[in-house]
Amino acid sequence: MRFAITSKGDHKSDVLKSRMKQYLKDFSLEYDEETPDIVISIGGDGTFLEAFHNYQHRLNETAFVGMHTGHLGFYADWLPHEVEKLIIEIAKKPFETVEYPLLDIKIHPNGNAQPQQFLALNEASVKSADGTVVVDVLIKGEHFERFRGDGLCMSTPSGSTAYNKALGGAIIHPSLDAFQLTEMASINNRVFRTVGSPLILPKHHDCELKPLHRDRSFLITIDHHTGEYEEVESIECKVSDKKIRFARFRAFPFWKRVHDSFISDERE
Repeated sequence: MRFAITSKGDHKSDVLKSRMKQYLKDFSLEYDEETPDIVISIGGDGTFLEAFHNYQHRLNETAFVGMHTGHLGFYADWLPHEVEKLIIEIAKKPFETVEYPLLDIKIHPNGNAQPQQFLALNEASVKSADGTVVVDVLIKGEHFERFRGDGLCMSTPSGSTAYNKALGGAIIHPSLDAFQLTEMASINNRVFRTVGSPLILPKHHDCELKPLHRDRSFLITIDHHTGEYEEVESIECKVSDKKIRFARFRAFPFWKRVHDSFISDERE
C-alpha cells in the first residue's frame, strides 16, 4: 500500500510525521506523495483541508485519516499518544471507508469565458469587496428571493459545524446528501425581505446566486482559500457527485464529536 503524510509544519507535527513515515516504511509500505492509497494528515482540521485540496483529483483512489496535534478536530480524530496504534492499524489491517458529501461550486464570469469549478469539504462563502452583497437567489432555476446583506455561506454537512454554525446554521449529519445556505446579516425591513432562516437543500436541488451589480467585486472563499472575482455572472452551488473517503479503523460517531467539541468540559 502507498501512503503520504501531510504535516501542520510545527515541531510536534513534523516529529510525528518523521516517526510514522519511518515505521510504515519498515512495515514495507511505500511512501508515495503522487499516488497514495491513504493520506495521513497531522495537525488540525486546517491541515486536513489542505490535504484534501492537494489530493482532490484522487478522491476515488485515496482515503484520508487525521491525527490532531492541537485541539480536538472534526476530521483529525487520532491523538499523538496513539501513533503506534494507528501505525499498526494502517500496516496490518484493511481499513473501511466512510464517504461524506462535498460541495460543487461553479463561478460563471460575464461573457464567453469558461466557468471556474471548485470542490469544498467545509463551505463556500460569498462576500462583497465593495460593501453590501446584493444577489438574486434561484433554487432549481426558480427565483426564491433577493438577498441584501453581508454575504451568504453554503456549507456541506460535515462543514455545518464550522463557519455555518457561527452564523446560526443547523448542524447536519454527514450521511445526508445535502448542503446548507445560511445568511450573513441580511437586511430586512419594510422594503427588503429575505427568508431569514438557513435553507437545507437536497442533492437534486441546485442554488444559483446572480449578482444585480455585475461590475462589483466579490470575495469568494472555498474552505480556507479566498479569491477576489470581478464581472461575475452567477455562482452555482450544488451537492457534488464526488465524495471524500475517510479511512476508518474504529468508530468515530459524528454526534460524539459534536458533543466533545461544543458541550463537553474535558480538554485534551
